[in-house]
Amino acid sequence: MKATIEKFYGAFNELDAATMCACYHDDIVFEDPAFGILKGDKAKAMWQMLCASQKGKNFKIVASQIEGDSEKGSAHWEAFYNFSKTGRKVHNKIDAKFEFKDGLIINHKDEFNLHRWAKQAMGFKGFLFGGMGFFKTKLNQQTNYLLDKFINEKKLSD
Repeated sequence: MKATIEKFYGAFNELDAATMCACYHDDIVFEDPAFGILKGDKAKAMWQMLCASQKGKNFKIVASQIEGDSEKGSAHWEAFYNFSKTGRKVHNKIDAKFEFKDGLIINHKDEFNLHRWAKQAMGFKGFLFGGMGFFKTKLNQQTNYLLDKFINEKKLSD
């Protein structure tokens, strides 16, 4: 399943959400510090939203240490982009773990240092509050609000 992980990150670097989502099982469970736990179509919509938001911008990812067998996999990846709310440059380092079912990714967990990300993305406010539990809760609420808004707007345009 190493090839599936490579395909996923290759598509992400090209901001090709359709190919990324095709790597996911319909029962996908995704988790990361920014969004929390997302399941099924909501997890796929998150990638669609992120890819759409970065089109035409200075976005790049580099994936490395990709490993995988028929059941599990892992990767390290780094994202380089400007945070939309502040315009600040972000270089986020992420470790991903995967589980597979029917040849597709059924579990995907990204882990990164949220405090480090907050300092880069938000500057002094991120430095002060990025390591606190309430910050993660507030961030999850905000990212999920934006995701729900994206999903509803997408439904209206379909």
